[in-house]
Amino acid sequence: MATFKNFRQRIGRDSRRDGQQSGNYSSSGGPNGPPPRGNSELSPAQLERLRELENEGEPLSLAEELAELADRGQVPAESELLTPEEIAAGETGKSKAAELHITELQRMSMAQLIEEARQENVDEAAGMKRQDLIFRILKERVKISGLMYGEGTLEILPDGFGFLRSPDYHYLSCPDDIYVSPSQIRRFGLRTGATVSGQIRPPKENERYFALLRVEAINYQDPNLTQNRVQFDDLTPLHPDKRITMEYDADEIATRVIDLVTPIGFGQRGLIVSPPRAGKTVIMQKMARAVLQNFPEAYVIMLLVDERPEEVTDMERQVKGPNCEVISSTFDEPPARHVQVSQMVLEKAKRLVECGVDVVIFLDSITRLARAWNSECPQSGKLLTGGLDANALQQPKRFFGSARKVEEGGSLTILATALIDTGSKMDDVIFEEFKGTGNLEIYLDRRLVDKRIWPAIDITRSGTRREEILMDPEEYRRVSVMRRLLSEMNPPDAMDLLVTRMAKTKTNAEFLMSMNVK
Repeated sequence: MATFKNFRQRIGRDSRRDGQQSGNYSSSGGPNGPPPRGNSELSPAQLERLRELENEGEPLSLAEELAELADRGQVPAESELLTPEEIAAGETGKSKAAELHITELQRMSMAQLIEEARQENVDEAAGMKRQDLIFRILKERVKISGLMYGEGTLEILPDGFGFLRSPDYHYLSCPDDIYVSPSQIRRFGLRTGATVSGQIRPPKENERYFALLRVEAINYQDPNLTQNRVQFDDLTPLHPDKRITMEYDADEIATRVIDLVTPIGFGQRGLIVSPPRAGKTVIMQKMARAVLQNFPEAYVIMLLVDERPEEVTDMERQVKGPNCEVISSTFDEPPARHVQVSQMVLEKAKRLVECGVDVVIFLDSITRLARAWNSECPQSGKLLTGGLDANALQQPKRFFGSARKVEEGGSLTILATALIDTGSKMDDVIFEEFKGTGNLEIYLDRRLVDKRIWPAIDITRSGTRREEILMDPEEYRRVSVMRRLLSEMNPPDAMDLLVTRMAKTKTNAEFLMSMNVK
């Protein structure tokens, strides 16, 4: 997926259209929401703005606008276009204004932003919030260069318009979000979760948000190629047949054990069943690093719901890469926020799968997500054991059930943790409802933790459905012999023996071939 890694090597420097800029707004609303109804209630300035809106046409993509300029004989001179090498090096030439990209500022630290603000002569920069500071820097810069670019994940609101949210802010609403008009959404068939890139402009008078001027790419592809995509729900699901190799380091015994005991394929729907403080978060970190190292073309999303802030920071530092996101909502946020962030992650994953991408979501945890839905879903009046509403698990099951390998290309893998032995009856009911819905289960045992045996995996209870599809026949035969031998021992002794033997070899293949199997 070369397009995933370097979208910003564009055709060349954009040219402004003559007259009105197309696609800024539609008559159904602007960056501040829909206009008031009834012309008698509008001020002269608002009436003038409505007349301007009526003259605006449908937005054009970058390719369409270049074609239109070519027909007029107004294509920019070759000397005015940026080559990919110049874009990568940040060179601008004679009349080439420095390209502004909003995501570059969003990824800066607070200290770097304050320094940038001082260079742009922004007053009182030290006392501003992060998002407000980015907003002011962009407004100052665009006065000089005139062109600015933005990118984000689209969230369409019930009113018909949408905003491009940033994964760096965990899809929270921010002042530097980019407004997308209803006409642009209809023109390109945009849906929630699509990654949209394009030229943007700063807010005008009485506006609060940046606005998308022109769509250059949707999911890092030409906008004209994405409208005929088959929707996710219409794709054909299949059993996983391409293996995700978890073995990536001889010293990482945990991922090597998972590779043997519970092989994972692209499109797997797996549960990591764990009591408190059994090491599930560390195991998920190692599994995510294995996917990023062995399959750099895959897209990894680490979704942390109702998590501790320090765990979020640790995960962001341990799991990172060009095709990786760590999205979180901490325990001090309301349940509605947990629901919103999970929906955004799921919709983004679906849009990527429609484009043929292999997406892997690590969810911690599905139990807390179900609790959030129990608080937010419409009450049915029917309560299950533990105070769980009968409708509360509908959306979490929809989330978990979206994992699949599709025949048309691409896959969505979801590996979620489920909590047990927490003392909460609701948690036990949630686990029982999800038990058996996945095609992979990894059980963590508290007895192994008490004896300081890592990884604390119960080998006899863990396994993968139809694992023979993912494994080589000889490998499957030797793993079956190993399982029969270990099943006669109690879980702590079995894992202790397996870890001791595997530590003496550098690869799983070497370990299996060292077994005396007839």
